[in-house]
Amino acid sequence: MRKRNVLFFLLWLCWVGDGKGQVQPSVHYTKEDRAVFDRYVQAMKTKQALPLGELITETAQFFLGTPYAASTLEKEPEQLVVNLREMDCTTLVETCVALAHTMKSGKPSFETYCHHLQQLRYRDGRIRDYTDRLHYFSDWIYENERKGLVRDMTRQIGGKPHRISVSYMSAHPESYRQLKSHPHWVEIIRKKEKEISAREEYSMIPEVSVTACSDKMKNGDIVCFVTRIEGLDISHLGFIYWKGNVPGFIHASSSAKKVMEESRSLTQYVKAIRTNIGLMIVRSE
Repeated sequence: MRKRNVLFFLLWLCWVGDGKGQVQPSVHYTKEDRAVFDRYVQAMKTKQALPLGELITETAQFFLGTPYAASTLEKEPEQLVVNLREMDCTTLVETCVALAHTMKSGKPSFETYCHHLQQLRYRDGRIRDYTDRLHYFSDWIYENERKGLVRDMTRQIGGKPHRISVSYMSAHPESYRQLKSHPHWVEIIRKKEKEISAREEYSMIPEVSVTACSDKMKNGDIVCFVTRIEGLDISHLGFIYWKGNVPGFIHASSSAKKVMEESRSLTQYVKAIRTNIGLMIVRSE
């Protein structure tokens, strides 16, 4: 009976909070995820001193061949999901940036990694429910720039002012399990979409200007493919990766079903995808 009471107390501590009324959700991961993390730390120990962008590139290369999987974050109640075994384009970006920051911290523990991942993935770094996650990547850029974690380089590289209009989630709540289960969250999402769409901070490198602007892009920069799909802002992500004098990128490809170095150059890829209209470039700091 005493052991059961101790176990209950430990579980209670995991959920009650931080003394400030903030509920602390659990971290969802497997033994395999911990094993991948440990292998990563060992592989990067000799590369820890690299500039952050180069370390991010090395981190992305570490995950080459990792299977593609969508919707890996959709757990209820909302919790920090760590999945180093399979990724989509967004979780690859978050994973690599958080891991590189973990190595740079000088304390490459799993707990430090979880902290960095949560800071990147959630508004204000706090998890209360599904609406706290940064669902639109333009909002992810904005919020993480405010935290000093990234810098939107698009305008500096040669981008032009670009207005974003997002509405896809509130217009299609049936496509999101959490919004179907909690319809009162749709209005919260709609208000956030209006806030995102009202911002004037965004810029875009038009498709026709990608080649001319590419020489200012660096290894490890996050490349964001801006879309013309109604209600969406960015449809795909990756990391800039120079091969010789040609800028390419590493990404989690839904068609190839794995993390890969794209065989096409950045310019070729932008032109090949009919819904692409340009790029945003974001640098980790």
